[in-house]
Amino acid sequence: MVIRVVVAGATGWVGRALVPAILGEADLALAGAVARNAAGADAGIAAGREACGVTVVATLEQALARPSDVVVDYTKPHVVKGHVLAAIVAGRNVVVGTSGLGADDYAEIAAAAEQKGVGVIAAGNFSITATLMKRFALMAAKYVPDVEVIDYAGAGKPDAPSGTARELAEALSAVRGVSTARPLSEVSGIPATRGAAVGSGAGVQVHALRMPSFVLSCEVLFGLPDERLTFRHDAGSSAAPYVAGTLLAVRRVVGTKGLLRGLDRLID
Repeated sequence: MVIRVVVAGATGWVGRALVPAILGEADLALAGAVARNAAGADAGIAAGREACGVTVVATLEQALARPSDVVVDYTKPHVVKGHVLAAIVAGRNVVVGTSGLGADDYAEIAAAAEQKGVGVIAAGNFSITATLMKRFALMAAKYVPDVEVIDYAGAGKPDAPSGTARELAEALSAVRGVSTARPLSEVSGIPATRGAAVGSGAGVQVHALRMPSFVLSCEVLFGLPDERLTFRHDAGSSAAPYVAGTLLAVRRVVGTKGLLRGLDRLID
């Protein structure tokens, strides 16, 4: 079976790497490409490669007018939710690589996917090494309750925290014990400098740093009396680390029903 894939954000940072990767796989076919700034161009040429015979369209609605099996979204935080819901209504499975969605958004997406009988796989980061960071951090959180997350990205990143940090904090909040840190209600000075609580219960404090020279990094810090443990993932300047995980999700989402969050749900 050949899986027909639509890439939304085909000329973006990840999309430009994902399009040729799909074209190079025997069991995958590029069924559509969405990028407003390249509408009318050949998707292969728009991604910096050879022509492939697929024309880029300006909107997802145009792409959904043609047959496909999976929509992969690597667009922008302000449009991703609408794209996911539209794809679900059209009966497509969805892989979500765009950050910016929270627990409430995913609850709505999960309900829609269950009702329609399609699958959605979403991850804050489709890198295998970032997924391992999350796995190790969740193991540590069962034994060390005091944990905070630092989220690093370039100055122009529009969402804070990143999808990586947000997904991680939400997962950590579900397994950690009771923090020994002073509650925010008891913090004097400027409490907002303690970061934002992300996740269920008391949440996990997340601190988002946005400065030039950073691509994407995420650091998880654990503390016990007289000792500390740190896990950190640093992304390079290439989108290549995210391609393999995305292709894995594309293959696994077909036949899935409902929502799966996190690449770690797939790697075992």
